[in-house]
Amino acid sequence: MSTLYLLHKPYRMLSQFTDRAGVDGERRATLADVIDVPGIYPAGRLDHDSEGLLLLCDDGELIHRISHPRHKQPKTYRVQVEGEPDDAALQALRQGVALGDGMTKPAKVRRLEASGLPERDPPLDPRRHPVTTWLEITISEGRNRQVRRMTAHVGHPTLRLVRVAIGPWRLDGLAPGEWRRETLHAPTPSRRGRPGQGPAPRRKPATRGGRR
Repeated sequence: MSTLYLLHKPYRMLSQFTDRAGVDGERRATLADVIDVPGIYPAGRLDHDSEGLLLLCDDGELIHRISHPRHKQPKTYRVQVEGEPDDAALQALRQGVALGDGMTKPAKVRRLEASGLPERDPPLDPRRHPVTTWLEITISEGRNRQVRRMTAHVGHPTLRLVRVAIGPWRLDGLAPGEWRRETLHAPTPSRRGRPGQGPAPRRKPATRGGRR
C-alpha cells in the first residue's frame, strides 16, 4: 500500500522543495510553500512557468512507474495558444511534428470552448494577446518543454499550460496550491489498479515570504 499526493502546482513555482539558485537574490516559490508532508518527492516535474497536476510520493518504485517514459503514462494538458490554429495545424500536431530532437509521436488534440480553469495569477494581458485559443493536448512522451515546442512549431506559441491529468489521476477539484491524498493498493495503476478517492483538498497555511 502506498500513499500518493496530488498537488495543483501554481504558476511560477519550482517543482522542488528548495531553491538553491534564486533569481537576483530573491527566493522563488517552492513546493514547501504549499505542502508540508515529510519524505515525499515529485514523480516528474512541471516547468516554473507551467501549472497543474504534480504527483508526489515516498515510494521510489511507484515514482519510477509514474515518471519513467517506458511506462508511457499519458499526460493531458489544457493549453492556451496565441491566435486561432486552423485544422491543418491541429492535424499536424495529431500526426507528429519534427522538433530538434526528432519527430514527436501522434498526440490527441481538440479545441476547447473554455478552459474550465481558474484564472492565472497574474493573468494574461489581453492587450498583448487579444486572440487566443484553448486546446486540450494529450501526449505519451516527456521531452523537455515538448508541448510548448509543438505549438510553436505550428505557428501558435503557448501562452499558458496547465497539466490536468497523468494516467488515471486528474486535477479535478484542486485549486492552485491545494493537494489531496490517495491511498493506493497493489497492484499499482500501471498494471490494472485504479486510484482511490482521497479526502477533501488541503492547502498549507501561507508562510512569511512564500509566494502563492
